[in-house]
Amino acid sequence: MAGRHVLAIDQGTNSTRCIVFDQAARFVSVAQVEHRQFHPRPGWVEHDPMEIWANVARVVPQALHRAGLSLDDVVALGIANQRETVVAWDRRTGRPLDRAIVWQDVRTADRVDQLAADGFADVARRRCGLPLASYFAGPRMAWLLDAHPGARRAADRGELLLGTMESWLIWNLTGGPAGGRHVTDVTNASRTMLMDLRTLAWDDELLDAVGVPRAALPEIRPTMEVYGTATAVAPGVPIAAALGDQQAALFGQTCFAPGEAKCTFGTGAFLLLTTGTEPATSTHGLITTPAYQVDGEPPVYALEGSIAVAGSLVQWFRDSLGLIRSAPEIETLARTVEDNGGCYIVPAFAGLFAPHWRSDARGVVVGLTGYITKGHLARAVLEATAWQTREVVDAMLADSGLELSELKVDGGMTADHLLMQTVADVLGVPVARPMVAETVSLGAAYAAGLSSGLWPHREVLRRHWHRAGEWLPTASEQWREEGYADWRHAVQRSLGWVREGRSR
Repeated sequence: MAGRHVLAIDQGTNSTRCIVFDQAARFVSVAQVEHRQFHPRPGWVEHDPMEIWANVARVVPQALHRAGLSLDDVVALGIANQRETVVAWDRRTGRPLDRAIVWQDVRTADRVDQLAADGFADVARRRCGLPLASYFAGPRMAWLLDAHPGARRAADRGELLLGTMESWLIWNLTGGPAGGRHVTDVTNASRTMLMDLRTLAWDDELLDAVGVPRAALPEIRPTMEVYGTATAVAPGVPIAAALGDQQAALFGQTCFAPGEAKCTFGTGAFLLLTTGTEPATSTHGLITTPAYQVDGEPPVYALEGSIAVAGSLVQWFRDSLGLIRSAPEIETLARTVEDNGGCYIVPAFAGLFAPHWRSDARGVVVGLTGYITKGHLARAVLEATAWQTREVVDAMLADSGLELSELKVDGGMTADHLLMQTVADVLGVPVARPMVAETVSLGAAYAAGLSSGLWPHREVLRRHWHRAGEWLPTASEQWREEGYADWRHAVQRSLGWVREGRSR
């Protein structure tokens, strides 16, 4: 049937892919291409925007061809993207000013430190819900303007455009120099440190403090809206949604109502809790962010907590310690013992993220005795991710006043059944994994399908969400609370390890 499919472009940190979903939200086909990672200096990470645009032009027709479909079979296109990665480009030529500065890049640390010294931290937290950090996009935009002679003047005149990756793609898809639309959505705009959380508009005080001219910035629009019709790559297809990747995963998990949460377990872990139509101010080290906005409706907000080290701890256990040969082996090894033997690993390899935000922390292993075997260490590795999840969940519930009845999960680590059972045990709630693992792309497809009318309302999408796995808590309350107390005791041992004047 014509017009019964949705294209989802997932523009990620390492690759760009296009997935085709049908009207029943079933996976139909995929095409994916990696792009290069540039590291011109220590701590600098860059991408080539033209390479990424060329990759979009490759994967869309490939995905359609593999599905045996044409553009006539497509009702809409949605975009999910790596957040905080910044592009600057010439409005007249479409040529980038420089490579894109990636969200992992830390070159703006000094600029952010100066903002903190100027007393900007409280303003940023109050207006945009973000802590001062080099993680966010606004300071990167200012850095690009200052690094290139004449760029700031061109930006002031609106001749040079600034945006995150979805803005760059939408502009090119809708015509580029020949009338391309310069837009962003509320979820991506919220990661710039330039948007007021409540008005959903660029804020003059924030713009002035960070040093970004309004004339260069995209128009902020809802997550679900037809931004325009593609004239390139997918001519004639409406571009009907855009949202940051973690918000896309939240939407793909159908966490639409207050108290519904998801956690993506990958190299790190990202946990988002939907809180409702009023932003919940965090006093426990979390980020307040728009979760999504339907055109014509109030925004729905979420609290977000980031865990720096999750799957990467398993990689360390494999590659640096050599105690396993492949990541899946850790579950087998951990099952050789019944518990952690009193051993805890706090993986603060480069500090702790939410809810602590302590850059002076470093990793520790505590509770070692002669009784401890590599099986106990393997179990402690898995439990580290579970206890960190508990910390973030507790912070979210304290900030929001909500209760959690279930945690939906996705990401590569969900293949580890022992880890998922441990997460359920330390939280005391069921953990559920969906049938469709590609929740980021699914969220973009859901948003575009809703915006274009393929699906009439959000409740229809709930009927498309199917449970592939579930883990129910089996541990006692005493075990849960005693273990959590031990974990927090271990975390205290990791703090303050980096001291002033110490080189490492």
